[in-house]
Amino acid sequence: MTATAFDNLDDYLALPRVSGLAVSADGSRVATTVAELNDKRTEYITAIWELDPAGQAPARRLTQGATGESSPAFTVGGDLLFLSSRRTGDKADDADKPPASVWRLPAAGGEATEELSVPAAVTALRTARAADVTVIGTTLLASAHSVDEDRRVRDLRKDAQVTAILHDGYPVRYWDKDLGQDHPHLFDASGPRDLTPNPGMALREAEFDVSADGGFLVTTWRVAGPGPAQRSVLVRVDLASKERTVIVDDPDADLEHPAISPDGSGVAFTRMTIAAPESAPRTTLHCLRFGDEPALVAPDWDRWPNSVTWSSDGASLVVTADQAGRTPVFVIDVATSTVAQLTNDDFSYADVVAAPDGVLYALRHSYAAPPHPVRIDPDGAVTVLPCVELPELPGTLTEVTAAAPDRTAVRSWLVLPDGDAAAPLLLWIHGGPLGSWNGWSWRWNPWLMAAQGYAVLLPDPALSTGYGQAFIQRGWGAWGGPPFEDLMAATDAACRHPRVDATRTAAMGGSFGGYMANWVAGHTDRFAAIVTHASLWALDQFGPTTDLAYYWRREMTPQMAAAHSPHRFVDQIATPMLVIHGDKDYRVPISEALRLWYELLADSALPADENGKSPHRFLYFPSEHHWVLAPQHTKIWYQVVLAFLAEHVLGEARELPEILGVASAP
Repeated sequence: MTATAFDNLDDYLALPRVSGLAVSADGSRVATTVAELNDKRTEYITAIWELDPAGQAPARRLTQGATGESSPAFTVGGDLLFLSSRRTGDKADDADKPPASVWRLPAAGGEATEELSVPAAVTALRTARAADVTVIGTTLLASAHSVDEDRRVRDLRKDAQVTAILHDGYPVRYWDKDLGQDHPHLFDASGPRDLTPNPGMALREAEFDVSADGGFLVTTWRVAGPGPAQRSVLVRVDLASKERTVIVDDPDADLEHPAISPDGSGVAFTRMTIAAPESAPRTTLHCLRFGDEPALVAPDWDRWPNSVTWSSDGASLVVTADQAGRTPVFVIDVATSTVAQLTNDDFSYADVVAAPDGVLYALRHSYAAPPHPVRIDPDGAVTVLPCVELPELPGTLTEVTAAAPDRTAVRSWLVLPDGDAAAPLLLWIHGGPLGSWNGWSWRWNPWLMAAQGYAVLLPDPALSTGYGQAFIQRGWGAWGGPPFEDLMAATDAACRHPRVDATRTAAMGGSFGGYMANWVAGHTDRFAAIVTHASLWALDQFGPTTDLAYYWRREMTPQMAAAHSPHRFVDQIATPMLVIHGDKDYRVPISEALRLWYELLADSALPADENGKSPHRFLYFPSEHHWVLAPQHTKIWYQVVLAFLAEHVLGEARELPEILGVASAP
């Protein structure tokens, strides 16, 4: 068999990674970013590359900064703007990496120059398609009324080594970040000029769009209530006057993904209903013509739109939505609500950008290929734009369908290693839970397992997106019910495949997938090993300590938490477990792993012996969060997981990396 990049972790980590897409207003230029491993192998550095829109010429690298560049955006004049933390001028001697600033690379040629620098990092960059207008996102301290005042107080805090934060609202943390006294703002880059004074936390994780003529923007805007809960409305901001107007306010939903029509007459957006204990959320597509009431688009379409843009002629909405393990591009006629599926392949599409004459550009990916840029013609024909070489895979990809106890069809991807021998099976359980195994993942990559001889099952159980609202509702408030039953049915179906060795199996999951791994551990002994990453263990403890407690409270009633909490079944766990968690994980706090680890050793059916030893293991990352992102830690993650699986699934001893400093394999 031919060796691939997946046979060696160092080779895999060195694969270049494509993300993001920018297209000039006339469609003549397309840019993307490519991340490559630095010389120390501890960080990925991104650079901006230009692509041939025709798909003929090779990609051309545009930037070479040592700290990397991101977020490309074309101006109306054809210049390329981007964000970078380059050390220049007064920042050349900074010991710390400078905050990201805006840079300009002229269309006529020449070196990039710094366009705009603010005390905090520039976090977002948008340009108008038909006007010389740029809007950025950054933060100001709550007490600061100008950029200069913000800089002065930040310097005071830095010089005094003060990190204290006084909160008067919720939330106080988000994913892996402490939310401080600084509040997100939107600025007109000319000046710069604050477009959203005194926003509070309304613009946290904001999604916004700028009109083609640069006259206004539409942004999501968080409002409080009830209690510590929040929801998102849509706000229109006039760029000249800074006048702020709430244009859509729905007390029963979060409004997201605003996309302004090409002629500026309206805005499309998604509406996600606020869930209740008995009803799962539902996402629908809407359009507001300014001066009218919002209108539901494609009311009979049983899919969740997850990105929205307009066709160049303004007649249609171009939408992506999960569907049966893929994410196609759909075109929806605004006037008639007719839904047409534009792409009909096994890929998922993201970063879709409309160009003139009905042409679209996007990033395409699947479990067979990492993200790569493509052009989509009006007839649905797809042309790959040369960029980075796609890696050869050490196996094949197929699908498996199972019948759940209630006769619902449950589909899965099944990765099979090269060769003819029956392979041990790994059940991988996705997170979310409102998600799907429908595209490439650099973190949970099944081909690394296939290269080691494993088959990997990637099922979409109840609560997964892409199968209709009823499929989600089946598992709502019943995590230990249909989702678990679906996973077992999918595993049974995979075990009947002639290439799968049903006598050697393990289960793995992260986040909600980790929750399910814990639930599986307490409800069956069919697996030889279980790996649980960033997992929920005690739901009564998780609910109020996660970063967005109000969101989970909508489903997680005391009764639901009591009935479906894995910790109640710890005494039934007779399978060796590898617990993995990062200390900076605020979505699933480290307390979940600490309690799980202690109770495995104290109360499971495989407790610690008289010497304090057990077959369970705990891999702890003090500096990582919900995801393990640093390349050196990703390598250790896979090394430890593979060693644990080798011992308990294959019956083989495998050395752990010396850098861990441990004496023996798990």
